[in-house]
Amino acid sequence: MRKLALRDDILMQVEKPARYIGNEYNSVIKDREKIALRFAMCFPDVYEIGMSHLGIQILYGMFNDWEDVWCERVYSPWADLDQIMRKESIPLFCLESQDPVKNMDFLGITIQYEMCYTNILQVLELSGIPLLSADRGEDMPLVIGGGPCVYNPEPIADFFDLFYIGEGETQYRPLFDWYLENKKNGGTREEFLHGAAKIPGIYVPQFYEELYNADGTIAGRRKKYEDIPDVIVKEIAADVTEAYYPLKPVVPFIKVTQDRVVLEIQRGCIRGCRFCQAGQIYRPVRERDVDRLKSYAVEMLKNTGHEEVSLSSLSSSDYTKLNELLDFLIEECGQKHVNISLPSLRIDAFSLDVMSKVQDVKKSSLTFAPEAGSQRLRDVINKGLTEEDILNGATLAFEGGWTRVKLYFMLGLPTETEEDILGIGDLSNKIAAAFFEAVPKDRRVNGKVQIVTSTSFFIPKPFTPFQWAPMCTKEEFLDKAHLTRKGIMSQLNQKSIKYNWHEADVSVLEGVFARGDRRVAKVILRAYEKGCMFDSWSEYFHNDLWLESFNECNVDIGFYTTRQRMDDEVFPWDFIDCGVTREFLLREWKKAKDQTVSPNCKVQCQGCGANRFGVGVCPTH
Repeated sequence: MRKLALRDDILMQVEKPARYIGNEYNSVIKDREKIALRFAMCFPDVYEIGMSHLGIQILYGMFNDWEDVWCERVYSPWADLDQIMRKESIPLFCLESQDPVKNMDFLGITIQYEMCYTNILQVLELSGIPLLSADRGEDMPLVIGGGPCVYNPEPIADFFDLFYIGEGETQYRPLFDWYLENKKNGGTREEFLHGAAKIPGIYVPQFYEELYNADGTIAGRRKKYEDIPDVIVKEIAADVTEAYYPLKPVVPFIKVTQDRVVLEIQRGCIRGCRFCQAGQIYRPVRERDVDRLKSYAVEMLKNTGHEEVSLSSLSSSDYTKLNELLDFLIEECGQKHVNISLPSLRIDAFSLDVMSKVQDVKKSSLTFAPEAGSQRLRDVINKGLTEEDILNGATLAFEGGWTRVKLYFMLGLPTETEEDILGIGDLSNKIAAAFFEAVPKDRRVNGKVQIVTSTSFFIPKPFTPFQWAPMCTKEEFLDKAHLTRKGIMSQLNQKSIKYNWHEADVSVLEGVFARGDRRVAKVILRAYEKGCMFDSWSEYFHNDLWLESFNECNVDIGFYTTRQRMDDEVFPWDFIDCGVTREFLLREWKKAKDQTVSPNCKVQCQGCGANRFGVGVCPTH
């Protein structure tokens, strides 16, 4: 009989106890006696967010398909349970078995955004695992990190035994086989890690040392062993159609962030927006076979009972068989009242045909992301959108019956001027005006349109052309947000426009983590010791504690955020090969400053370097 890790009286005290009991539909229970390796798969945030993540669903299903492996899920306990577990010395546990995480062979942590770094330490501490990898003994689980943030793992390198760089479908089986072989032979933790460091895509940070120049920049790296690589090349699933896909994802008991069937239609992006890290690190573009996707959709709806199908991609419009897939889904889903969600549609590719197909099932708000308010700045960031494209797309949407549009922009982009900022309000006003021009009075729902304009603050990310760009200070960010608001308030259609902006303090911190090196780890540790946790949740973010931690650790925030980088500076992440070359990124950085647009991959190859993988759109050009 499966025994819950938490007593009934504790479950009655906490918010949403269903987060912690496991046993959901499609979750996997295995016989402990018949497995050789146990893996705890952790998303270091609350259950509702972690349960919505496709990457974990893929690895969870793939690992559990292997007879000798049992993969279980772990999420960050919410603040209420966190306190109880500490007070009563209850160890963090896996949902499926309810066994302590400490009893597992591996603790795998997916790192999707920088603001979860203190939650990684929460998970380790509640599990009874020493926070620093250097302090872990032979009986401790091996802590492995993956996800987009490990393309600069250095700020959290001290907390991990190893990192998996790239897409997880390829090298986990060799890694597990080596672990089992080393264990069988009585090998040590060090021997396992030494062997793991030779597996493609695996990075063992403790075997490398950062060397610094007098000015604090990186001079180079020193290796502990000669036979481990200088450069870690990312792993990719060359054939995404044949790669594993989870047809029986776990169905939660409670509502989660994305309660739907997710169909990943392609991986990668052809567009080359210069601010976008995902558009670079997931190159080259690889499409899934449309017939395979059709069968997946049918089977996953049957296996889950979900009432929505979402087409997942960085740019759904660029999937070559989108219309065919939509026609099938509408026929299949329409009778069952299943909604079809199309995130990541480009406004210039937003055809009336596509809209009219989807709207018959269910209406919702539309999301457009111009990113910049002026054409000049859209050219700088290589967005490839004209004002005409945007207004035409909006008009088509309004004619199709939509009355709510969400617009996303960034503030603080390189070369940004006051005119660019005021352009956000101007464009929002023009879109509102397009509604009144396109929709006759007698067809207007409640007689109005709602434009929700949101701005986030630009954060330069590794492996983008903007990795050399200085970032704004908190004060500069806030000035830009106030100017944006002022610009919107001056518009004729201001009553139709709602304006939201992000927290500047959080953005500054994210900027440090994004481009940080190993010296940042002590700040993260200090902040966690002071009580920082769930930093991406505004009610739990304590900027004063973070500022204290930087001061106490003698780490300068401006060194990582506002400082101008030289073209030849060695970055903390330069030892990783993400598929695109530094030379390409530097060319794009210079083209950005010249306001020169680069065509997308299908129009003209830009020589980014991803063609070496020999898959996707690259070989055809």
